[in-house]
Amino acid sequence: MNTIIETKEVTIKFGGLVAVDSVNLVQKKGEVLSLIGPNGAGKTTLFNLLTGVYKCTSGNIFFDHNKITDLKAHERTRLGIARTFQNIRLIKSMTVLENVLVAHPDCQNESLVKAVLSPGKANKKRREVVDDCMELLKIVGLDEMESEMATSLPYGKQRLLEIARGLATKPKLLLLDEPGAGMNNFEKEELTDVIHYITKEMKVTVLIIEHDMKFVMGISDRIIVLDHGQKIAEGTPAEIQTNPRVIEAYLGSGEFKDEEN
Repeated sequence: MNTIIETKEVTIKFGGLVAVDSVNLVQKKGEVLSLIGPNGAGKTTLFNLLTGVYKCTSGNIFFDHNKITDLKAHERTRLGIARTFQNIRLIKSMTVLENVLVAHPDCQNESLVKAVLSPGKANKKRREVVDDCMELLKIVGLDEMESEMATSLPYGKQRLLEIARGLATKPKLLLLDEPGAGMNNFEKEELTDVIHYITKEMKVTVLIIEHDMKFVMGISDRIIVLDHGQKIAEGTPAEIQTNPRVIEAYLGSGEFKDEEN
């Protein structure tokens, strides 16, 4: 199988609370996979395990068939795992372009010695990095706002900026934590186009957490459903919509039914 990321019996406990309970997940390269479930189901906790924010109590995680269970977050980023957060984390003191530049590996790795001894080459490299980041801003529709302060953007645009910043790290896998939160219908259509471009043209695999069921059903190749830290279902959008266990899990909050109506 052409697998990008896999978990085997991944579990994390906080004291006596089991937040993620023996979850097995497999995502193929190029697949748009969504994690859904009621509030408190363990979705963001699982994201934190995949990206190295949390360490597994037990189980293992594999990326590109290599075990990454014990790697730190920055080490996983270097391998090609990037993410956005449920709560927007832009740098307030920086412009739109600067927020993307700061994530670019060639911007981070600039050598002071080379900049002094070979200023022509250093300047050429800087222009290439800026051009690269501007292209990412163009992909998310922010290339004409590059000089604006990042936090002055509308909420939906800030989320798109976070995606551009994630892409600047040159990921193989991009994890999006509620990318459509706070967006109106038009902005979600833009987001859908961006995700399609990322997967089809940039060949970046996308894993999503999202509460908007209409958006999830329209964008996903496959869906995994969590409830109380356990995987209770997985399948195509059509299979998930009619799965009795999924419908039952959502009945208490009304989320699934309300989003479908």
